[in-house]
Amino acid sequence: MRQFFIIYFFLVALILTVFGFRGCKSDNTPIEVFPDMDRQAKFHEQGKTSFFDNKRMDQEPVAGTVPFVTEEQKVYPHLSPDNRFRENDYLVSGRLDAETFGDGIPVEVTWESMKQGQEIFKIYCSMCHGESGNGKGVVANERYEYNTIASLLQTRLIDLPDGEIFNTITNGKNTMGPYGTKIRVEDRWKVLMYVRALQRAATSSIDDVPAENRGELGL
Repeated sequence: MRQFFIIYFFLVALILTVFGFRGCKSDNTPIEVFPDMDRQAKFHEQGKTSFFDNKRMDQEPVAGTVPFVTEEQKVYPHLSPDNRFRENDYLVSGRLDAETFGDGIPVEVTWESMKQGQEIFKIYCSMCHGESGNGKGVVANERYEYNTIASLLQTRLIDLPDGEIFNTITNGKNTMGPYGTKIRVEDRWKVLMYVRALQRAATSSIDDVPAENRGELGL
């Protein structure tokens, strides 16, 4: 009988604990058996603290830890976040209107821009499309069995408008992911410059080389 009353008492206490005060309001601090870090000590954005001399919780990032490029620091500018507004719709979209892709590169075509496009191409594109653009990059070998990579040198892609290729770089297509958040607007056009150079090189002949430069080819 004694065990019965003991068990009965604990069952009543358990029921009251679980259900008895459910929904009741109280100004008392609740008892938290498992707080689960609900009220952990942490800094809040734009808050104040006495820990730092300037009383700021959000501190300036240490130089070099966050990609940030100024006019004086144009090293790898394609890694810099770029959320600037641009009035030139074709520059940012490659489209003349909602249904038509345009042709032409809306940034200055220079040797320096071409070299920058080559560097970015090697970083983001060559592992799939290959350094020559033939679609036989590292990812396309037998080890990875990735057989959906397109050759950039095929006639179909050579004949595409510049704006459509720019759109593909920006938003991706099929199994190719988007690079709009990784490469700045102008730098995507520089990649396109280099792609066009690879295509021209793959389809050119000796007749395309000026006579005064043919000797440099050893022909």
